[in-house]
Amino acid sequence: MSDNFSLIKFFKEYPDEESAVRYFERMRWGDEVVCPFCGKTHISEMKNHTPMKYRCRDCRKFFSVRTGTVLTESKLPLQKWLLAIYILTNTTKGVSSIQLAKYLDTTQKTAWFLGHRIRETWSQGSHKLYGVVEVDETYIGGKETNKHNSKKRKAGRGAVGKTPVVGAVSRDGGVKAFVVQETNARTLETVIADNVDPTATLYTDQHGGYQKMGRMYDHHIVNHSVREFVKGAVYTNGIESFWAILKRGYYGIYHSWSVKHLQRYVNEFAIRANMKNVSQTQKIMITFARGLNTRLSYKELINAKKND
Repeated sequence: MSDNFSLIKFFKEYPDEESAVRYFERMRWGDEVVCPFCGKTHISEMKNHTPMKYRCRDCRKFFSVRTGTVLTESKLPLQKWLLAIYILTNTTKGVSSIQLAKYLDTTQKTAWFLGHRIRETWSQGSHKLYGVVEVDETYIGGKETNKHNSKKRKAGRGAVGKTPVVGAVSRDGGVKAFVVQETNARTLETVIADNVDPTATLYTDQHGGYQKMGRMYDHHIVNHSVREFVKGAVYTNGIESFWAILKRGYYGIYHSWSVKHLQRYVNEFAIRANMKNVSQTQKIMITFARGLNTRLSYKELINAKKND
């Protein structure tokens, strides 16, 4: 797979299921198949690939390239998995499950589940951001004026009825963003401490929840309430640009996100931002590598609690 990888080149290189299977096998094992159960390489290929393509001669278990990955128990052809990963990593503002279903020739339900299984591999991890880090919060959800009268909170304007998301952008590279219950000082301090290195320089706006961050970081503020947006090198334009792309995706592509699945959608935009300088080949490889030892069943997905 070349770095300049257009959709036409995709279908030339992966015209059928067999070619997609070979590609996933090369990504996972290279030149020699390895048993995912015992790690041995004494492997037999089964006739007609039944019940699975391979069997380990040491532990005697059957397996395929799907075993032990996010692809486990999926009946969808691997060519469609590969195309879905290509599409989701290659679109700036995402793609709806309805549109993805049209691309893949599947039902909307299948495309929706597939999209979330891919997003499940994109969790943001425990690494921390360094250098100059901009932090800000935003709110995701429909406008109260657009809601049916029975669903309106009738408690004010602005962020009423929306879900808060806290994000951080390192000017050295790297984005992290998390759905939170509220944006009080305790919550903001916890999110920042968990995701920003203590040696970092912190830039925020004048939000009250950030007022005590000077105890933990070299903290600088721009006061948006008096239309102060840049103060020398102090500004939050980086994180605000991330919010702008996230909201364009929300309003223009997806239109609505369930609160219980919101973190996965936020992860989707964060990882695309973090992979913007890598090739399309690397984006697919990163996604597949993150899918090892990752599993999301349909039952788990639909029964997920809020913010899972």
